[in-house]
Amino acid sequence: MDITQCSYDYLSGTDIYYYQHPDMFHVNTDTSLLGQFMEIRKKDVVMDIGTNNGALLLYAMQHKPKQLIGVEINAQACELAAYNLNELHQAQAKIICADILQLRHECVSCIVCNPPYFKVSNEKQVNQREHMARARHEKQLLLEALIAKISSLLQDKGRLYMVHRADRLIDLCVLCRKHQMEVKKIQLVYDEAKQEARSVLLEVMKQGQPHCRILKPMIIRR
Repeated sequence: MDITQCSYDYLSGTDIYYYQHPDMFHVNTDTSLLGQFMEIRKKDVVMDIGTNNGALLLYAMQHKPKQLIGVEINAQACELAAYNLNELHQAQAKIICADILQLRHECVSCIVCNPPYFKVSNEKQVNQREHMARARHEKQLLLEALIAKISSLLQDKGRLYMVHRADRLIDLCVLCRKHQMEVKKIQLVYDEAKQEARSVLLEVMKQGQPHCRILKPMIIRR
């Protein structure tokens, strides 16, 4: 990894700086919203699925959890995440280069995830760069497979924090319950220029009781 090819940016809402590679998926508004939505505890072992450059783990790092683990299929992204976390911030995070569906790992208390959002209905609409296609489209990681894998990796009463498209909310709730997880908290995100919600933030608990809080919506002002 040639760090001189990367841009030096900061995480929104923090004073944390990190590097982003121009050819990789960049931190966007949804990543920042999730980073500020998730509630990380000092005893947590936090796993970020699809960690990319490690941004969500950097948000989690602020709360001084017990351990930080990033899982990423792209080897170059793993190098960058390791640099951002361990060289730049001495976080001593464990970065695992693996396909999440093939990963075998002991259960953790907290998982964070900004997954691929878009179903593949037309191959021509999929980004031709493989790592960008993985980041944006459910081409190799379908939503149900991801939810099932997350459930298998979470301890009982462990929490998932996820951001997704608002129009997938029903799918998310149904799949979580199917795989022994309950949605505990929902916050819809609106762009002030649009009538419909653009994103949804979720807190989900493995083997949780069926009680869900709907938070005040968040409005993104341009």
